[in-house]
Amino acid sequence: MPYQVVYAVDTLDTNPNIDLFDTFREAEDFASDEVRRRVDHIVEHSPFPVSAKDRALTEEQEYVLVKIEEVE
Repeated sequence: MPYQVVYAVDTLDTNPNIDLFDTFREAEDFASDEVRRRVDHIVEHSPFPVSAKDRALTEEQEYVLVKIEEVE
């Protein structure tokens, strides 16, 4: 059964990115990699030092924007 990962830029995004995968594992790996990539980008481009706690909060905020859905 195919799966899709819906990844919004923010909570009001009306046109989120949608990627299709053959297995749940592939979808889950993609979502994890994308969250890690986005968090790294935010941390690297922050004008202020980012603590481990801030990084964890940012990661949590990014995971809220991801949905993995089974496609019929």
